[in-house]
Amino acid sequence: MGSKVVTRKTLATFAASRVKEEQGKTIEVVLNDRLGKKVRVKCEDVDTIGDLKKLVAAQMGTRAEKIKTQKWYNIYKDHITLKDYEIHGGMGLELYYN
Repeated sequence: MGSKVVTRKTLATFAASRVKEEQGKTIEVVLNDRLGKKVRVKCEDVDTIGDLKKLVAAQMGTRAEKIKTQKWYNIYKDHITLKDYEIHGGMGLELYYN
């Protein structure tokens, strides 16, 4: 039976592809609070919702704990990534304050 030979080069290319995969790609998310404020935030798709809230809080001048993001009836949880929620570049989310 044939076995595949693993060399340093194949290990290096595999490691480089994993690092590139973990970095994610840069996206821009639009958050609208329906009160006249619309915020555009640039982040990566591997960032969590909590990271997104911190970026929004820095732009708006509010505390991240007071921000709630959702789309229709889905309230997004802080520990889940944007990629897991399938949030892509240019997508709009609803922004609420607690």
